[in-house]
Amino acid sequence: MAKILLIGANHAGTAAANTILDTYPGNELTIIDRNDNISSLGCGTALWVGRQIPSSDGLFYSSAAALESKGATVHMETEVTGIDFDAKTATAKTKNGSELHLDFDKLILATGSAPIMPNIPGSDLGNIQSVKLFQDGKRADELLGKPEIKTVAVIGAGYIGVELAEAIVRRGRKALLFEAESTSLASYYDDCMTADMDKTLGDNGVELHFGERVQSFKGDGVVSGIVTDKGDYQIDMAIMAIGFRPNATLAGGKLKTIGNGAIAVNARQETSIPGVYAVGDCASIYSNALRDWTYIALATNAVRSGIVAAHNACGGSIESPGVQGSNGISVFGYNMVSTGLSEKAAKKAGLDVLTTDFAALQKPAFMPDNHEVKLRIVYDAKTRRVLGAQMASRENMSMGIHMFSLAVEDGVTIDRLKLLDIFFLPHFNQPYNYITMAALSAK
Repeated sequence: MAKILLIGANHAGTAAANTILDTYPGNELTIIDRNDNISSLGCGTALWVGRQIPSSDGLFYSSAAALESKGATVHMETEVTGIDFDAKTATAKTKNGSELHLDFDKLILATGSAPIMPNIPGSDLGNIQSVKLFQDGKRADELLGKPEIKTVAVIGAGYIGVELAEAIVRRGRKALLFEAESTSLASYYDDCMTADMDKTLGDNGVELHFGERVQSFKGDGVVSGIVTDKGDYQIDMAIMAIGFRPNATLAGGKLKTIGNGAIAVNARQETSIPGVYAVGDCASIYSNALRDWTYIALATNAVRSGIVAAHNACGGSIESPGVQGSNGISVFGYNMVSTGLSEKAAKKAGLDVLTTDFAALQKPAFMPDNHEVKLRIVYDAKTRRVLGAQMASRENMSMGIHMFSLAVEDGVTIDRLKLLDIFFLPHFNQPYNYITMAALSAK
């Protein structure tokens, strides 16, 4: 049995810890996390801030106490200050200033990611923040409760930025959404798919500032204005939602990394040093669409990687099948899901791709409560391998994207989908299903 040191206990770390404790109880597991909570479902933060759910109580699915009850030793609010990979030791400082000296046989790094905070003049003013940790969401919630906070700028129209813009409007505040790209959600969808999301945001009161770059913030102690390359706006609060970078500082130049600094791992989640594993947002991940290693920060990817590393650290033998980066969003009742690569992302990666699009009502026209579904499939121009798919509707069509995720993973061609056996019942769909119709119309 082994001494296992796990650094970081959010999604990837919690998944690793539960796998070790539930499946390999004879091991000695020590967990260190610098936060005062674990397993916070950040995807639910905007729902809470926007009062779509009554409280934040349900945003946690585990705790230090729960892991301790299974036999782990847990040190919360404790910062790892150094790792000696050769000696297999680590030092850490607790919240009261005392120092811990720990030795290990196996090490799992689950240090996550950190928000990108560009060096914009005035960004150190009060009432400017990111929303990454639970505490960040709590602070944003408190600020939105103050009567003097009337106008809020959100910088970045990715998933978090769009969700928070909705939350701000739902709290009765004015939301200004700034994005350097020409549309929202540009990292996940092609422009033809995001047009309706942009309209939904605008129709519900979000003031859109696309193709606009923030240059500075103004204020005396706290922010009161934002200056872009196109205008000057009065605001009372700003939320930075530009994106995330891997938090891989503990690699210390000893572990191999990829271009953006994420720790390089193999299919067993093992780093360049045997017995040292990296999981979640701090690590690289294999994309089945690209057929190459890349970086995709998603909670679902983190959980899977934590499980894989835990088994291997305990003597098992399991490899990750790779991921497609499947994701989704629901804002003001408009739903979007995607997997794999958009046309834009595929071309940026140097791939020669084609697309096929189809739109139809989810159910026959005589059925009530019925909405259009838009579908785009991206496929390789030569091999015809499906590389990605995007879906959008006011219907909950989200389960459809899982089929496309499996198609990308297994290298299914667009032609294989043309006569796919899909059932029909008016309650659910149409006899001429948009999935097969999109495939049949492929070039």
